[in-house]
Amino acid sequence: MAKSAACPQNILSVDVEEHFHVEAFSKVINRRQWDQYPSRVEANTHKLLDLFDKKDVKATFFFLGWVAKRHPRLVKEVANRGHEIACHSFWHRLVYTLGVEEFRKDTREAKDCIEQALGQRVCGYRAPSFSIVKSSLWAMDVLAELGFRYDSSVFPVRHDLYGFRDAPRQPFAVRTNSGRLMEFPLATFRVGGSANFAVGGGGYLRLMPSWYTAFGMSQARRQGVTVVTYIHPWEVDPEQPHIAAPFRSRFRHYTNLATTENKLLRMLSSGKFLPFRESIALEIPTLGIQPSLDATPQPVGPHAEFEFSGRLG
Repeated sequence: MAKSAACPQNILSVDVEEHFHVEAFSKVINRRQWDQYPSRVEANTHKLLDLFDKKDVKATFFFLGWVAKRHPRLVKEVANRGHEIACHSFWHRLVYTLGVEEFRKDTREAKDCIEQALGQRVCGYRAPSFSIVKSSLWAMDVLAELGFRYDSSVFPVRHDLYGFRDAPRQPFAVRTNSGRLMEFPLATFRVGGSANFAVGGGGYLRLMPSWYTAFGMSQARRQGVTVVTYIHPWEVDPEQPHIAAPFRSRFRHYTNLATTENKLLRMLSSGKFLPFRESIALEIPTLGIQPSLDATPQPVGPHAEFEFSGRLG
């Protein structure tokens, strides 16, 4: 697949949330009790900001509205240091568990809190745990309705919590009932057959060895895939308090926290990384049309455009 010269190869993003916000702990921590847990998001975000300064890179920071409401100065500081601010929902709830009105209310509340702290509009969204999947594509219409220009919630992999494995791997446009929305899928690569392997972010960076990340990102670039990476502030905090949770959840969350910072630095040495806003400014082209997102989409070029015809409600 040929790579468009207009499209950047690496995008860096941060999902700004507390260590106790993760979906892995949602069954043992009540959201209404979040204020009872020690906050570590400011210190951890500052750590990432310093790491990014060291590597001379800029990123998109997807703030949870809950965080922005309690730490408005952090939102402003991240922006003042040259990074893009975007939205990561308010309550960190999986989109496919919500109704349309619940999703609209949560997203509007988050966007309002973030914009109040920032003093300007935000145009990007990422769903908690990449939970815009085939059954929740209706969310794209709500995002466009609320004024977002792009989303980065689709992960073209198979996973127990998320995944839309048949989605295009390259950025594509979605024509919704409320306008055009750009979608930036998370990075994947292929070896041999048609299975997609995730790379370059979160647990995939933390749990896997550095050679896997280097190999996977190299393959993705060769295959014409824009490498959308992500990290959470808590992933560079090996001293965070441990929360009593089932073994699987603890394994996913706490494994290799002490090595993530060095892995992140190695990853950032592999090329030039940009925030989403620079990708949007480049106006990624459209090379094909698929009539409906109700059906399984089939890529028709490096970038594809789809028409959203799902029903709200």
